[in-house]
Amino acid sequence: MNYGYGRCSTNEKQQDITRQIRELKNQGVDEENIYFEYASGIKEDRIQLKKLLEMVKSGDTIVATEVSRITRSTKQLCEIIEFAKNRHIKLVLGSFVVDCTKELDPMTEGMLKMMGVFAELERNIISERVKSGLTNAKAKGKVAGRPTTKYEDIPAVFFKFYPKYKNNELNKMEFARICGLSYPTIFKYLSLVENK
Repeated sequence: MNYGYGRCSTNEKQQDITRQIRELKNQGVDEENIYFEYASGIKEDRIQLKKLLEMVKSGDTIVATEVSRITRSTKQLCEIIEFAKNRHIKLVLGSFVVDCTKELDPMTEGMLKMMGVFAELERNIISERVKSGLTNAKAKGKVAGRPTTKYEDIPAVFFKFYPKYKNNELNKMEFARICGLSYPTIFKYLSLVENK
């Protein structure tokens, strides 16, 4: 069975994941077998990735558009490689195929780990640029970051479904989906409501 994994760092309003989904489908993954989420590539406890890793069996294939979609952490990539070797599954990362259904040759494993190092390096460079930009903006007297959210800013749709959440009819992920809001936004609104 072929499974796909797609990931963007920020929510669906800021990044569009449809390109990854389209490419995964073009690589032979059925849409119902594509797991995707909006989370940092260095986050270790990603819900959809965890579900995917629990789902695969020996002989299955995990497809991602590139190494950085699976992870931007070299340590986590090494763990995924070990997982693939133990489960005897295939990893297809863009055009790079890592066949762990048989003995993995050292050159392929080394190349994959190097790709992981570059994915982590790229993330660290982006992070440094953002920090530098924020420092520069602050030095110019500009207020950086998102504006503070107030209780009055919470949209009506949140309050429409809030009673269902309070009655445990919805979990946070379902609450976010039904409201058309991101998980972090729901978390922020819940914090405002519960601290009022």
